[in-house]
Amino acid sequence: MSRKASDNVEYTLRSLSNLMGEKRRQQADGSAGSGAAAAAGERSLIAAESCSSLNSAASGSELERAARRQFQQDETPGFVYVVSVFSALGGFLFGYDTGVVSGALLLLKRELNLDALWQELLVSSTVGAAALSALAGGVLNGLCGRRPCILLASGLFTAGAGVLAAARDKETLLGGRVVVGLGIGVASMTVPVYIAEVAPPHLRGRLVTINTLFITGGQFFASVVDGIFSYLAKDGWRYMLGLSAVPAVIQFLGFLFLPESPRWLIQKGQTQRARRILSQMRGNQAIDEEYDSIKNNIEEEEKEVGAAGPVICRMLTYPPTRRALIVGCGLQMFQQLSGINTVMYYSATILQMSGVEDDRLAIWLAALTAFINFIFTLVGVWLVERMGRRKLTLGSLAGTAVALIILASGFLLSAQVSPRITLNPPDPSHQNSTCTKYSFCNGCMLDPDCGLCYKLNKSSVIESSCIPVDKDSTMKAAWGRCSNETVFKKEDLFWAYNFCPTPYSWTALLGLILYLVFFAPGMGPMPWTINSEIYPLWARSTGNACSSGVNWVFNVLVSLTFLHTAEYLTYYGAFFLYAGFAALGLAFIYGCLPETKGKKLEEIDSLFENRLCTCGMADSDEGRYIEYIRVKGSNYHLSDNDASDVE
Repeated sequence: MSRKASDNVEYTLRSLSNLMGEKRRQQADGSAGSGAAAAAGERSLIAAESCSSLNSAASGSELERAARRQFQQDETPGFVYVVSVFSALGGFLFGYDTGVVSGALLLLKRELNLDALWQELLVSSTVGAAALSALAGGVLNGLCGRRPCILLASGLFTAGAGVLAAARDKETLLGGRVVVGLGIGVASMTVPVYIAEVAPPHLRGRLVTINTLFITGGQFFASVVDGIFSYLAKDGWRYMLGLSAVPAVIQFLGFLFLPESPRWLIQKGQTQRARRILSQMRGNQAIDEEYDSIKNNIEEEEKEVGAAGPVICRMLTYPPTRRALIVGCGLQMFQQLSGINTVMYYSATILQMSGVEDDRLAIWLAALTAFINFIFTLVGVWLVERMGRRKLTLGSLAGTAVALIILASGFLLSAQVSPRITLNPPDPSHQNSTCTKYSFCNGCMLDPDCGLCYKLNKSSVIESSCIPVDKDSTMKAAWGRCSNETVFKKEDLFWAYNFCPTPYSWTALLGLILYLVFFAPGMGPMPWTINSEIYPLWARSTGNACSSGVNWVFNVLVSLTFLHTAEYLTYYGAFFLYAGFAALGLAFIYGCLPETKGKKLEEIDSLFENRLCTCGMADSDEGRYIEYIRVKGSNYHLSDNDASDVE
């Protein structure tokens, strides 16, 4: 036992000895003043003293055991960390499978000749499937338990990775992405709940955060894998998409030996098994108090389920929870409308659009942005309790809007100096092509059927022509000087599809880096953190489910429309649109989001008692409350954050 623990035990035993001595003195005084016979008094006093000595010894040993138990509570069993890490592999797979597509798309669209619609489908199908399975995951968690759901998610991840690695056509790829999406949805609903239910109360927040870090870590790892396998001449995307099977198999095998959530077992009446698992998770710590607390909470929840109708109806008819629900769903909506998953899913494509010609360079630059996202997510964990939720979210979204404007301005600048089309060779097939109508590269680039064939004189583009792209491969023209890849490279010709040569491609990288520097600490985690706090206990599960559903819906909407939005509004127009959404979100948050830092969960409900548009503004003076006292009918300022009611 450590010196600190020994001191605690010694101090506690001294306190007990003093208390028992006081008790003996009181008993002696009572015996002396009773007026009983001397002999009887002596016997009584001796008996009392003997009894007190025995009680003192017994109580002392009990207190020593209690002190020892208190000391042992600081020693969390390593098994809890093992369970948390194996669970968080679901978050890692979530991040990997959503992040890997960024680099894989550059190779897939060349090898399988994917148009914009198919690229969007391969990205958004995973998100859409995840949204549907997340809804089903809530039901499965209740019926089957947390452990079977995590095993199911691992199986889906493994099956999806196998289908993707073996795919021979884009339809099979789409099927594999859907299967992976089903696994993501189940994991996203189950893993945080499982970790929260097995973690000790004093470690719960830290261990649940592991899942968030594993998601961003999975995205970064996926981008590194993309960079490594981009050097393969062919089929590099198979390894990128198939490698997710490795952590999925590890998680599956691990969970064959890991236990079910004790809370779910208590809910299903399997109390003995639950106590055994809870003891295993807590080591030598006493579990009776925690067990009783879990059981009481479950009983309260079951009472609430049958009372006063469906929870969502009660939320909508009770003004404070209705306002909280609007704020929570609004935060999730603006998180997606500010373009985060456009940046994460299409980062390599965006860099290529900006003029980065080499696929491998674009993929490695995308890995840099994923690393920045991971690092600044850690910064957000550090800042949240120092700055507060409101200030951090406002600063994050304001910086995000500025970064989007910089990103859009870079594309606008590139469009302003877009190379002129100087050659218009006749189409040997005598077919009318839309490519011949363009006078500048910018228009040619936005047409998915056209590409630019050109030469370079130092840094200047010369002898440029807009030519139809080959139907079998976007890496060459359908006819003319750039129709044979081997020949045109020997003749110092260049072929650009989906981008224009420009000296301003660095502006896109700067914009992406600034975007993630501002977004990752605040708008990344804060919508989830705030949603976990702003609902009362009876509405917390339903409120979080509704806000998560809004997040998934807008995630699908943005990822499914990005390339077509860029095609019709131009690249700079698309990012100016996202900047506009971010500005609207800034106004919404400023007016509607109160500060919840330092508030008890029971107090937060009162923050939404005012009208919606005043919830945030009323809190904008950093929680400074001015109190008054009444003195002979007059109000006098007393102090800040100090209340009195003196007449």
